[in-house]
Amino acid sequence: MTRATVCLTIDFDAVSPWLHAREFGSTPVKRSRGRFGADVGAPRLLDLFERLDVPSTWFVPGHTIDSFPEPCQRAVDAGHEIGHHGWSHTPPSDYESRAAERADIARGIESIEDLTGSAPAGYRSPSWDFSAHTVSLLKEFGFEWSSSGMAREFEPYELTEEYAPVDDPYEVGEPVEITEMPVSWQRDDYPALAFSGSRAFADEAAVFDHWRRQFDWMYEHHAGGAYVLTLHPQVSGRSPRPAMLRELIEHMAAKPDVDFATVSDALAGMG
Repeated sequence: MTRATVCLTIDFDAVSPWLHAREFGSTPVKRSRGRFGADVGAPRLLDLFERLDVPSTWFVPGHTIDSFPEPCQRAVDAGHEIGHHGWSHTPPSDYESRAAERADIARGIESIEDLTGSAPAGYRSPSWDFSAHTVSLLKEFGFEWSSSGMAREFEPYELTEEYAPVDDPYEVGEPVEITEMPVSWQRDDYPALAFSGSRAFADEAAVFDHWRRQFDWMYEHHAGGAYVLTLHPQVSGRSPRPAMLRELIEHMAAKPDVDFATVSDALAGMG
């Protein structure tokens, strides 16, 4: 029995988030961070995963696929999974209507189909955000799983339609036959390592040590758990972070009965 499963997930946003950045706006310098992710960061992560022989799941906006096809094709050719991440990387609650959100999801599916030859099985919402329509749209488009929610730490759970009025009790709702592979801001490189506005410079070694400690806690206390780490090429692709990531992966792999898997394969193995 696998004691722990590690899912390395990559949000390959490239330029897309900077095109409609609400807080600080879009400028050529901000967009250059996305270009670094596409031209330098993504190849560095792909090189690392190849050397360590580990699979990963890449959540790629259609805008990235259409703008930077070469690193996207390289990820596919290396056998990594491609998940949906919107077309424009617009947070779902920013859409003015269900129709606008639906059109963006449909366009993202088309970009992935052009890249891989098939529709994606999984979805990750931009900014880990859902609108009132997202769950029903995921069901409409036939997604098998999502990796956007935080109702658990290390175990998948069933996505549901919610009833969340401000003046009545909250109701979880009925399952919609979509599995949620949980994520955490504590296992995401962006809040800790990406300078944005007033965010201070982080103790980078402490961030990687925290990720290691979280994995060790799961390994000791939650047998059979799934550890989802979220990385962005424009963040974790910058030196010396790939070397620190390698040390973390080697630490995980040294434990007995640890598997590295794409999200789809992890869910199939846990089902």
